[in-house]
Amino acid sequence: MSSGVAIDVRGLCKSFDGKRVVQDLTLQVARGEIFGFLGPNGSGKTTSIRMLCGLLIPDAGAGRCLDYDVIRETGQIKREVGYMTQRFSLYEDLSVRENLDFVARIYGVANRAQVVAAAIERLGLGHRREQLAGTLSGGWKQRLALAATTLHNPKLLLLDEPTAGVDPKARRDFWLAIHQLAAEGITVLVSTHYMDEAERCHRLAYLSYGKILTQGTPSAVVAGSDLSTWVVTGAALMQLAETLQGLPGVAQVVPFGDALHVSGNDAAQLESALAPFQTRADLSWTRAHPSLEDVFIQLVSQAGERPS
Repeated sequence: MSSGVAIDVRGLCKSFDGKRVVQDLTLQVARGEIFGFLGPNGSGKTTSIRMLCGLLIPDAGAGRCLDYDVIRETGQIKREVGYMTQRFSLYEDLSVRENLDFVARIYGVANRAQVVAAAIERLGLGHRREQLAGTLSGGWKQRLALAATTLHNPKLLLLDEPTAGVDPKARRDFWLAIHQLAAEGITVLVSTHYMDEAERCHRLAYLSYGKILTQGTPSAVVAGSDLSTWVVTGAALMQLAETLQGLPGVAQVVPFGDALHVSGNDAAQLESALAPFQTRADLSWTRAHPSLEDVFIQLVSQAGERPS
């Protein structure tokens, strides 16, 4: 594996009770890259992450993570990975400092007091160091969890929906911390449902029913979708949406605030379908670049229902 590559896996598969959860997972992630996993619940994001960090052994496939084999050298991978789960898993009746000191003891961190103090300052927890973890807001709990995840100086962070349930400012601050860690050379894999977070990733992959449907930079994913999108504002938009649904060339009609996004995969056919409505004086139409959310809605639609 190149020294510039943190993860390089091919054809990873995993099944539970005869049901295939991940199929042919193939991806390459550079060192210092923030790579996002997106997809609906049950799409295989968490299982994929756990295979990459050595917590699950793939049924098939091969590859390396941090220069270790993902099947035969899982113990070595685990020692160099920081894994942050969806649920806050630290002790709520211990203070911020006590929680971090406890985690540092588990990892056998040298110079424990200095390392804990540095983590507290790096994540902006200094004025809360003696506050009980159970009294922290969701955003501050996430910062504490991230501090604990990085105490042993991991080379790879695996973050499983780390900002679920926290407010927008806390999410923004959390992502600033993630980018600072990536700038220090730490590779980050993160699963999320939020489109604004997906756009903050260097590259991303969209999973559905265990398969990667698309991957690349956010701009490349949008460009490769072949979607054509129009934005319409005006009166009685929900009635208009019902009329447009199902017309030839119209793949999706989605409300966005006081507008509708109308998209299709064939630009000419979509324009032909919309032409009769574009002459109406009560409607204003603008051609727009499809958003990442437009693309993912289309991917969900194309994926259809989960196979039995």
